[in-house]
Amino acid sequence: MRWSTSSHFLVRLMFCLFAHDTGIFRPKKARAISLSLMMVFASLCDVAAAQDYAQVKPGVELQFPRDHGSHPQFRTEWWYLTGWVKDARGRDLGIQITFFRNRPRVAESNPSRFAPRQLLFAHAALADAKTGKLLHDQRAARAGFGLAEALEGRTDLAIDDWSLRQTPGGYSASIATREFSYALDFKVTQPVLLQGDRGLSRKGPKPQQASYYYSQPQLAVSGSITVKGEKREVSGTAWLDHEWASEYLAGEAAGWDWAGLNLADGGALMVFRMRDKQGGTLWAGGSLRAAGARALSLSPGEVRFQPLRRWRSPRSQTEYPVALRVRAGDIEFELEPMMDDQEFDARASTGTIYWEGAVSAKSGGKLLGSGYLELTGYWRPLRL
Repeated sequence: MRWSTSSHFLVRLMFCLFAHDTGIFRPKKARAISLSLMMVFASLCDVAAAQDYAQVKPGVELQFPRDHGSHPQFRTEWWYLTGWVKDARGRDLGIQITFFRNRPRVAESNPSRFAPRQLLFAHAALADAKTGKLLHDQRAARAGFGLAEALEGRTDLAIDDWSLRQTPGGYSASIATREFSYALDFKVTQPVLLQGDRGLSRKGPKPQQASYYYSQPQLAVSGSITVKGEKREVSGTAWLDHEWASEYLAGEAAGWDWAGLNLADGGALMVFRMRDKQGGTLWAGGSLRAAGARALSLSPGEVRFQPLRRWRSPRSQTEYPVALRVRAGDIEFELEPMMDDQEFDARASTGTIYWEGAVSAKSGGKLLGSGYLELTGYWRPLRL
């Protein structure tokens, strides 16, 4: 591609990022426009191959608190917080907060403060079983100017008035959307759960298709959720994932199915499969930690997903397997959603549509646990 073409897109990208920072556009419109141009520019001008990023390598020991923070030399990173809470009336609510960081590798030698060295995105959603409606919102911005940051050394993430920060006892989240807001604290009750081989989680048949990955299960949630001016005190249990990588999806992968479950007996279970473009399993894995025990890593042959029921979105016309039978080692259980419609349209930030929702796990009619299910790549094959 000729430089004149790519520079044209870069100029437009810089203008939109400038507009976001200075308020020329309304925030929602500015984010949507700037992100669309970021995605177009990244696809047309891939200035660096994967080897120009930091790589996931075997034998690297994760260190805390350092690895709670951002890893800006890697291409992609996310902090993913989900949970079940109850309000004073006993109503079940599903909560989801995700912050993403991306290093686009454009204009890194440019001394301008407007150079997009790091891009940040965030998603937030609230599922209410009583209304059957998912409320959700999203943010996108270029890091810098005190408006968007992902700090190193500790979890400290912010885009405008959205934030997720580490505290002495856990985490705090403050999210303000048009329809709902979160003011929540998450208390750590268990040690960090290292996924895969001591924190290195394979995601495909090639060794480089991997991430560094740990979880904080069984977080004790407290605080308030405000919906359309009505403030509700809530409490419950949550799960936090933190992953970073430079090469994640195999070329033949379409997306993934993932579930993180806080078990009723105090244990923790994570399972995933990477799907190929024919709907089969390309790779799979997971972990099981019984209450008070050491974690067991699950190999690809020990994990199986079987759809039991599908739901079609009336908006995107995408079909998702929202009810599943899952085998994880010696355990078999069924996942059932809190409600079917938990589709998230994230085209204005991360450029995709996916299903991400609160689910309960049952085995033999008995509640095994609760958590979240994520289904990506059903609308269109996913590109990171």
